[in-house]
Amino acid sequence: MKFTALIALGTAVLVSPAFAGAIETASNSQVAPQFDIVRAAVTAADGNLSFAIDVSGAAGSETPKSIGAVLDSAVFAYVWPTSLDSSAVGFDAKQGIVALAVTAHPDFDDTPKYDEDGDGNAANDGKTWHSHWVVLVKDQACPAGLKVQDVAPGVTVKMPATAPGVPLLLDSPDVRPVLGGSTVTVSVPMPEGGEAMSFDGVAAGLRVNAKMEAPLLCVTDVFKVASGDLSLPGKVAP
Repeated sequence: MKFTALIALGTAVLVSPAFAGAIETASNSQVAPQFDIVRAAVTAADGNLSFAIDVSGAAGSETPKSIGAVLDSAVFAYVWPTSLDSSAVGFDAKQGIVALAVTAHPDFDDTPKYDEDGDGNAANDGKTWHSHWVVLVKDQACPAGLKVQDVAPGVTVKMPATAPGVPLLLDSPDVRPVLGGSTVTVSVPMPEGGEAMSFDGVAAGLRVNAKMEAPLLCVTDVFKVASGDLSLPGKVAP
């Protein structure tokens, strides 16, 4: 075997299966290392989609500082925007950009059915990294021009069975992310159309409205986008 072929083989062995077909981007010293995305990928196997983000630092090493109140509190998130239709994850059709998000926010808990930290209290786990399906839409009232879609008072919309009961298009399925070293991964049951979807990777900050009104949950900071332009160039790899 030629030396060049040996190098190629060695390189292939070093690539984690979680990052097959990844969107890759150079590290940026101007971005905090825990949010400096260098790879984002989605792979399909055994009826599941596995989402992965790799950063140049320690993934999940920083969570927002608690302010002791829900209003005006912050959220940190690793996000995979997708081309899925919102009906694929339990909402009404054509509601906006469907994204899987791994989030942490110490001032509130939006996974009331699950005790992520195992302390016997299911209502105090916001600080523990956890997963959501969300629907994002444009809103120029938000600093980054995006928000989680609000549900207006008195309006009935289709929601997944595991939705937490907040007035947002947000679901809280019991799918636990794994954060270790530089990597965030989370595996979910295959949604309809999942194998054919496209995706991107984003590290972001969000904030709850200080007046508890719409827009209730704004994207305030986009720390880094894997593609650079949110063009969703990623394709699901087998």
